[in-house]
Amino acid sequence: MAAVPDPTGVDVGRADAQGYAADWARAVRRLGFVPLSAAETERLLLAHTLRLAQALRAEPFSVRPAEEVGRALVEAHLTEPRALEWSLRALGDDFPQRVLTADDRPVDLTRRIAAVQGGLAAGFARALRDRTFTQQERIARSAWQARDEVEQALRDSEARFRAVFTGAAIGIGIAGVDGQILDVSQAFADMLGYSIEELCETNVAGLFHPDDTAGMWELYQELIEGKHESARAEKRYYRKDGSVVWTNLVVSLIRHDDGRPRFTVAMIEDITERYELQQRLLFQASHDPLTGLPNRTLFFETLGRVLDTAGAGQRVGVCFLDLDGFKAINDSLGHDLGDRLLVVIGRRLAECVADHGHLVARMGGDEFVILVDGGAGTADAVAVAEAALAAVAAPVHVGDQQLAVSASVGIVDCPAAETTASELMKAADTTLYWAKAAGRGRWAVYDPERSARDIARSALVAGLPAALDRGEFVVHYQPIVSLLEGTMLAVEALVRWEHPELGLIGPDRFIGLAEETGLIVGLGEWVLRQACQDAERWWREFPEAQLVVSVNLAARQADDPAIVETVADVLATSGLPAELLQLELTESAVMGSAGEPLRSLHRLAALGVRLAVDDFGTGYSNLAYLRRLPIHCLKLAGPFVEGIRADGTDVVADHRDERIVDALVRLAHALELWVTAEAVETGVQAERLRALRCDTGQGRYFGAPAPADVITARLRGGVAA
Repeated sequence: MAAVPDPTGVDVGRADAQGYAADWARAVRRLGFVPLSAAETERLLLAHTLRLAQALRAEPFSVRPAEEVGRALVEAHLTEPRALEWSLRALGDDFPQRVLTADDRPVDLTRRIAAVQGGLAAGFARALRDRTFTQQERIARSAWQARDEVEQALRDSEARFRAVFTGAAIGIGIAGVDGQILDVSQAFADMLGYSIEELCETNVAGLFHPDDTAGMWELYQELIEGKHESARAEKRYYRKDGSVVWTNLVVSLIRHDDGRPRFTVAMIEDITERYELQQRLLFQASHDPLTGLPNRTLFFETLGRVLDTAGAGQRVGVCFLDLDGFKAINDSLGHDLGDRLLVVIGRRLAECVADHGHLVARMGGDEFVILVDGGAGTADAVAVAEAALAAVAAPVHVGDQQLAVSASVGIVDCPAAETTASELMKAADTTLYWAKAAGRGRWAVYDPERSARDIARSALVAGLPAALDRGEFVVHYQPIVSLLEGTMLAVEALVRWEHPELGLIGPDRFIGLAEETGLIVGLGEWVLRQACQDAERWWREFPEAQLVVSVNLAARQADDPAIVETVADVLATSGLPAELLQLELTESAVMGSAGEPLRSLHRLAALGVRLAVDDFGTGYSNLAYLRRLPIHCLKLAGPFVEGIRADGTDVVADHRDERIVDALVRLAHALELWVTAEAVETGVQAERLRALRCDTGQGRYFGAPAPADVITARLRGGVAA
């Protein structure tokens, strides 16, 4: 039999001490809660097993080790009674056979086993009793200590409450559920200017401000009825001297143990200075600091409230006013004088509508707005605008300066139910722009149809850059025909916009927009390249036609220093001979050319490109200057050709226009220039132009602008018109 080290330090022989300890550990864990892990439990019980085995064979025999094992089990919290029962039974049943060898068993083993069982049970019981007594003593001591602490806490709480009540900077008051004041702090009395005794003879209802009595009493009534635990409000009180104090009031309900309301505790803080500061800040946040008028924030709040509360059929109007030329006053006389002028204007505007109660606000800069609430219609809004213009137009004396000021006004009036604040002001801003565009000192009334046109125009402006990137533009060509022979000598390239929503749009709707936005340079270059590519194909397929393509150059293109390089690159890229390209410039652009633009014209002519003056006769024709330009062709303006009518309804005008055309043709021929008549609509016009020796003509009589394949088909069929 192997020797097992005993925790006491003595080697003990054993048959199956470790197996017995493992069975003991499993039984203990099965029968009750064990605060140790399985391995820890088994190690602990192995030590106790070895100790019990040593006690059984010890000489002299003693049960003390068994008692110590019983106590150790309690100290290890192995106190489940069923576990003790199993331990005692196992100790008598198989402990000797499993743990002791035959040589180790004493003669009186049965007596010793019984004694060990009794010692183990006795040690277990005494330890359990001692622990129970200790716990009971600890509980009793804790209870007495808790009672002492509660009593001390109550004394401390009462002392703290009294210290807070008497020394707090805020006022504290206690009142019964009937509203009768029971006690107040000195700070409460000082705040309202009463003595403590006077307040204790008062009901809280007597302290309420008249303007909020109903609401406050209702709130207080709900509180004392137990519907709320506390209430908070900012309210006014009258001091004893009649002055007003603004306070932050918090009232809490104190209940009986059974939940019934007992009394109320109020804490009141004087916030008069803070309230007055808030009012000043609120005024500053909602009013213009310069003129003192409501600012745009307050205006939009008021307008939104008017629109939200408007009844059926109620109208609302806005007069949006902007001073004319105010920037010039600021720049010439200084911002200080400009600010003083704005103060005077703001006061005049407020005074001129004061009798009607209309709101006047400063929107910023030199912009003011008048809200016409409850007017009978546009006539009322116009009357307000005219009164405002008259008030502004009166001479203004600022310092030693007398200023004459005018303004423009945009007027919008509509049913309140049909608009929103943003839509109303957007319309007013648009209408103000119309008034300014018409001249100074004017008003304009909003026109939905005009606005729709402007919006459509803006939409086209916004869509132009993307349209060019997406390839939505196409080029159509209008024939230019020889009036003498009837053959097609040239075509004019005219750009069209294939809009994805509006369909095919003519140049009259977007060329001006492209010029305003600067996109005309990119668009013009694209038209030039496309026209030259088409013309090069015609030249290769129909070389005998020698068809010239005429492309319009906008003023911005002509002024572009890179125009010569652009044209040269287009010719080189397309392969079109330079003599088959004609560039058209307006008369005003050509006649105003000087410096670099004039040099560009000569450089273009040096490339071999033909140059034509479009709409000749509509501008100022400096003939001496014209003869110095490298021009090849004059295109007579359409109005002169249109005057040569076939119906003869205005013979005088007809003869006058014919004489003008005759003079222009003679002038052009004298300058050795080719002449093209535009807007030829009838055969009679063509005959008269031929009689006047005009060289070529274009117009619907000879063919409307058409895609390139139509021109190709016409060339295949012959060049005759």
